[in-house]
Amino acid sequence: MGKNTLKIIAFFIIGMVGGIFADQIFWPYFIERPLFNKYRLEQAPIYVTEKKEVTNYIQENTALKEAVAKVEKVVAGVKTKAENDLVLEGSGLVLTADGFIVTLADLVPQGSAFAFYVNEKWPAYQILKRDLKENLALIKVEDGKSQSSGFADLEKLKLGERVFLVGFDFSASTPQRVVNEGVIKSFNKDAIQTSIIESSHMAGSPLFNIEGNVVGLAVVDGEGRVSAIPISKIRLFTGF
Repeated sequence: MGKNTLKIIAFFIIGMVGGIFADQIFWPYFIERPLFNKYRLEQAPIYVTEKKEVTNYIQENTALKEAVAKVEKVVAGVKTKAENDLVLEGSGLVLTADGFIVTLADLVPQGSAFAFYVNEKWPAYQILKRDLKENLALIKVEDGKSQSSGFADLEKLKLGERVFLVGFDFSASTPQRVVNEGVIKSFNKDAIQTSIIESSHMAGSPLFNIEGNVVGLAVVDGEGRVSAIPISKIRLFTGF
């Protein structure tokens, strides 16, 4: 009985040692021989979902940078000294290559002194018309060649769609372009509400979609919330 037990234990130990040897030494060495290369199993790739999310984020940021570069020169700065010495600052949209600009009527009240910053210059100008009800004004600047942007199709506008503003900040000696982004919160034929919060100096700034097409013209309320006059209204007013 004792001898049989010892034999069983011995066989068990020998088997265990042999298994370890085969698994750790013999099989790894053997499988690396050229004869077995064609039978080798490749490890299945491991996909990490975070990688896709990071890639999408990078692509979205690249698209935004490209869109901003595309439209930054179709934005005009507007600076006004009103009769009561109040200084108004904002922006407008260059509609055509020959210098037609649309901005908010609030930024160019009658009886004021105006200045328009286009293509890094302060050109001569002419106020063509105002619509106080729709809060729009059309200006022609004598600037020679300018750039213009395409118009968005508002019938394709979606809730949550990514949009951005480009305007001017006049706090430095030379006006500087400013960008802010957000999404469409709600919209109808009269107004587009965004998630963007801004200071009043961004009033009149063009609102663009991620393709660089104009969605509207920004209006900033007393709490900094940005809405926009839709491009459909702007085209109706200007005739472009």
